[in-house]
Amino acid sequence: MFERYTESARRVIFFARYEAHQSGASEIGPEHFLLGFLRQTNFFGDDARKSIRDEIKQGLPREETVSKSVEMPFALATKRVLAYGAEESERARQRHIDVEHLLLGLMRESKSVAALLEKHGIDRKTVLHQHAGFPRGGETYV
Repeated sequence: MFERYTESARRVIFFARYEAHQSGASEIGPEHFLLGFLRQTNFFGDDARKSIRDEIKQGLPREETVSKSVEMPFALATKRVLAYGAEESERARQRHIDVEHLLLGLMRESKSVAALLEKHGIDRKTVLHQHAGFPRGGETYV
């Protein structure tokens, strides 16, 4: 299922699962996905990373911890994020799905934590222009 994903993108998913387990969630939601993204990447400055992380953690309901041996499914919204990430990779005419594709996919999910990113000045154009993997810095990709 994750053959097209780069090692970094796979680590985002691994850390998302870890974050979901830590919070006792029964499924991996977009908020866990963003927490995994923050653990794996340096896309944001340290202050923004800490602030975003703290805001997400405050909003997560604390549930009884789920056994780590239990397979944890993706929430429907997270499945859409993964599908959007694959679409972003295809739109950029790239073979692999990398972390920036996943971030763009997360930003497309309307009921996700994308508003939190925008609050910190992180929007689609910012991601496209900061990451050289996109054609011409993203000008034609937006």
